[in-house]
Amino acid sequence: MRKKIDLFCYKHPNFGIRNLMRYIVIASAVIWILQFIMPGIVDYLAFSPSYILQGQVWRLISFIFIPVSTNFLAFIAFYFYYMVGNILEAKWGTGRFTIYFFSGVLFTIVYGFLIYFLTGVSYPVRADYIYLSMFFSFAALFPDMQVLLFFILPIRIKWLALVNAALFLWGIVMTRFPFNLLPVVAVLNFFLFCGGDLFDKLRGWIKGRQSRVKTVDFRKESERIRREQQSNLYTHKCAVCGRTDADHPELEFRYCSKCAGYHCFCQDHINSHIHFTE
Repeated sequence: MRKKIDLFCYKHPNFGIRNLMRYIVIASAVIWILQFIMPGIVDYLAFSPSYILQGQVWRLISFIFIPVSTNFLAFIAFYFYYMVGNILEAKWGTGRFTIYFFSGVLFTIVYGFLIYFLTGVSYPVRADYIYLSMFFSFAALFPDMQVLLFFILPIRIKWLALVNAALFLWGIVMTRFPFNLLPVVAVLNFFLFCGGDLFDKLRGWIKGRQSRVKTVDFRKESERIRREQQSNLYTHKCAVCGRTDADHPELEFRYCSKCAGYHCFCQDHINSHIHFTE
């Protein structure tokens, strides 16, 4: 599936909404302000299959703009998801990121209607798990990146992801069936897009822990990169920004001899990246 999506994006380079998270964050911030002036506005925008079937079709999209919090912590969430979205868009490209985000929206909408038709309950699904899915993808791609928790405490993304994963599983256990399936459905796009990479990293980490071998077989690594390049329609791809020589033929690409593994970087990041250690 992912290869088909990559091929589609390659053939349609102008597909997608550029700076998607910027528009979503701005709309969410506006709604956060309006809720104090118009207290009922959130209820008017929330997802509700019964109202949608009565003609209020804007609810199919408007629910993704409802802020995750009603207090000032919402602005921390706005900033964080804006940063995560921009990095993912730079890594994947506009088309792939757009498909990723709206596939999560689509899965959530389908789930909401299934619950309504099966139980008669207009379950108030929200976009929280859609954003969590986006964060999980970010953590899978950049597990060792550090962020400042509440702009104060430095912490690696992978630890935040593990905490969120624990809360994610707790929510599934503590919610009755079938309403506890919403988190699973909402993050299906994560498994479609990043599941393979995550399992590959996990398998590589386990093998590395077992063998304790620090040397790199560059012949095997180069063959793996060559096979990956043939399937992805490019020759070089920057491990930091995700730009390729197919999309940016004007860029120069180099491989870093100080990184553990076989990692390529563009001219803007060859001297400024954090070295891979595993």
